[in-house]
Amino acid sequence: MNKIWKGYLQTSLIKKITVALIIGVLIGLIFGEGAAVLAPFGDLLMRLLKFIIVPLILLTLIVGVNQTSVGGLGRMGGKVFLYYLGTSALAIIVGVTVASLLNPGTGMTLDGNESVEVPENPGVTSVLLNIVPDNILTAFTEMNLLGIIFTALVFGIAISHLRSSSAYNDIGNSLYKGIEGLNEATLTVMKGILQYVPIGILAIVAEIVGTQGAETLGSLGTFILVLYVGLLVQLALYILVLLVTKQRPLSFFKEARTPMITAFVTQSSSGTLPVTLNAAQALGLKKNLYGFSLPLGATINMDGAAIRIAISAVFAANVVGDPLSFAAILQVVIVGTLASVGTAGVPGAGIIMIATVFSQVGLPMEAVALLAAVDVFVGMGATALNVTGDLVGTSVINKTEKRKA
Repeated sequence: MNKIWKGYLQTSLIKKITVALIIGVLIGLIFGEGAAVLAPFGDLLMRLLKFIIVPLILLTLIVGVNQTSVGGLGRMGGKVFLYYLGTSALAIIVGVTVASLLNPGTGMTLDGNESVEVPENPGVTSVLLNIVPDNILTAFTEMNLLGIIFTALVFGIAISHLRSSSAYNDIGNSLYKGIEGLNEATLTVMKGILQYVPIGILAIVAEIVGTQGAETLGSLGTFILVLYVGLLVQLALYILVLLVTKQRPLSFFKEARTPMITAFVTQSSSGTLPVTLNAAQALGLKKNLYGFSLPLGATINMDGAAIRIAISAVFAANVVGDPLSFAAILQVVIVGTLASVGTAGVPGAGIIMIATVFSQVGLPMEAVALLAAVDVFVGMGATALNVTGDLVGTSVINKTEKRKA
């Protein structure tokens, strides 16, 4: 048994995840809904990942802030925000273009019985205000990633100021060394959690395949196919960006594939954060950059979700037999980009984003219910692309920062 355990530990994470995916699919196909008995193992994975997120973001970012100047941090922050806004808009355009060419939903009709409960859209203003938590403890207990990032930045800058002060230099350095030690301890815990990831993935895949079945896939198969074409087009654009910035796509995806697969299975950008941060470290990216850009990206950068919005809008328009006009398409691009930021960190964000866009361009809410039937399969691909976009952006900005160094 000891030999088997050592062999498991020495096997690369991606190999273990690949085997877990295959076994999970087989279990789901063989046992059907009975595979749901494995659900607790999948739930445990999500709990473990969420367990480590807060200390990982907080400590990594505080340490990162203390490894650069405030001016450098502001410069990188500006690049990150512009990149995320630009790629979100680009993703919407890609989605609309692909959907307009392939026309999903043509020939389908609504029977009038579809309904879905859409959570309230908090709006961009509310999301921006939530960046500054009114209670520092609730920012952590409610997993408010933007609030945690803000807290880490504030205290990171404060500790940096103490370290550069002649009066409080010793106190500042002592605080920094303590936080640096806690950060290393957190990374050690994360390495242990990563060993459980394949087991959790096996359980999640088995449950999804067993409970969803082929019938749900077939009912809206064209929509799913068009969506994944759009995701692949955006992925190709990422590869082009990597090539233009003189980076090796193969080397990048060798490290990025693990968070991509984890995001695909868990359907959670924030839940995948520990794995994504680990990949950024393996890629040799700057800690002060990825400690900020990846948690922020997991909250507001949703390229996969943006493509989903665009294709859903074209799909709904085709179902009701009223193709989108150029003005409506332009509105989808603008509203969709803002909606992908305005619904940051909200449960059911995908449905909220789609409902927000549909209400703006006059599309039927019944179509939202129709699309909710394949939400799992759509969410898997969209989330994987979300995480990929975060890593690509961080890698590109890291490259520009190296030129300045």
